Amino acid sequence: MKPELNLLITDEDLHLYDQIKNYSLADNWTLYLGEAHEDIFSLIKNNNINVVVTDFDRNRSKALALLKELKKFDSLLDVIFIGKPLASANAVELINQGATDYLEKPLKLDSVQKAIKKIVDKRALRKETFLLEKRLDKKYFFQGIIGKSHHMLEVFSLIEKISKYFTSVLITGETGTGKEMVARAIHNLSHAKNKNLVIFDCVSTPESLFESELFGYMKGAFTGADKNKKGLLEEAHEGIIFLDEIGEIPLSIQSKLLRVLEHRQYRPLGSNTIRKVDAKVIVATNRNLRESIKNGAFREDLFHRLNKIEIHLPPLRKKPEDIPLLVRYFLNYYNKKFSKKLRGVSLQVQKLFHRYEWPGNVRELENVLERASMLSNKKFIDITDLPKYLQENFASENKIPFINKENLSSLEDIEKEYIIYLLKLTENSVMKTAKILKISRTTLYNKLRKYNIVH
Repeated sequence: MKPELNLLITDEDLHLYDQIKNYSLADNWTLYLGEAHEDIFSLIKNNNINVVVTDFDRNRSKALALLKELKKFDSLLDVIFIGKPLASANAVELINQGATDYLEKPLKLDSVQKAIKKIVDKRALRKETFLLEKRLDKKYFFQGIIGKSHHMLEVFSLIEKISKYFTSVLITGETGTGKEMVARAIHNLSHAKNKNLVIFDCVSTPESLFESELFGYMKGAFTGADKNKKGLLEEAHEGIIFLDEIGEIPLSIQSKLLRVLEHRQYRPLGSNTIRKVDAKVIVATNRNLRESIKNGAFREDLFHRLNKIEIHLPPLRKKPEDIPLLVRYFLNYYNKKFSKKLRGVSLQVQKLFHRYEWPGNVRELENVLERASMLSNKKFIDITDLPKYLQENFASENKIPFINKENLSSLEDIEKEYIIYLLKLTENSVMKTAKILKISRTTLYNKLRKYNIVH
């Protein structure tokens, strides 16, 4: 039977070590002895020690210093102190400083067994939680896209369903929602996964270059054309072309793109030869193309050609349940990139992240966390590690309006504002708000009706 735990006993005269060893529980524990002259941190590292047991009575200040160093060395180490009976407040203080347990002398077998069993159970739960999180992460990590909200799970399902059969796909969503990642996911799952995925950014391309970029040109087609150039359509032959922000394509090019989609052929600039192309098309836009059609900025016939399947990516503010998963992923990534050991974000940052509107969506969240990861020298990212605009957002959201000389308010106005503020702070919890105000829920409901406050 494999030992459940490796215990290191730090003992100056072997009494404690012998006492625990004599309990004959070697099937469950492997005992190691760390004497005063030895480097116990090397022993811990080399023997995969889980639990350190040390005498508290011999030198209390030394024992507390050791506790601090042990937790700094490995925050998951369990440390058990053994000593004379302590006042409960003192024992609790030890636990608060990082000790796992305090066992009283004279040492009893059942107290040791109970302490070790608690540690075994805790570690089993920790392992189970870790494995569950890994399984969940895998479930919610789809072709490089992360999400657990029902919106994103529907997107994952749709991508899987259409990837093998599509000819054209329209991806819609605000800037920063991950439209290019969806295009890459479709490519990876399609029959064309071993062929090119050619990406064309319609926003950054000058209008005068659209045609030559898409269709290519022959030597001498225009001034400066000193050699033949392949167009992106030719590069995408038998693969996929992804036209990002399709709403930016000029009307003159839209008609030519429509011909490509209808007849699967095109002609490079300066050429008299028609060329065939067999490429699937994925397009993306942050515009409302139906509105663009009404405004005459986008061809309706092209829209219907492209919109055989639409995948809509919701903004981050509509799926706040995805934020913790994204935060964990990005922090893990930047921990490796910057050699950091960030464990998460503070409670204040969590609340801010869920309340903030994220106009830049996932891309903005990633940029914020990249910056914070570089700047933070703590275990948890705090408000002060965030960009100034988020710090100001946090400050304004947690401030009660001032009453100034030019705008004097009645007591009822102040009460109304304060109730609205508390409801926002407690996420519309009437029970928590009433508790803070030290009034009954019935009284608070009456005030809500009185002030016409919607909650």
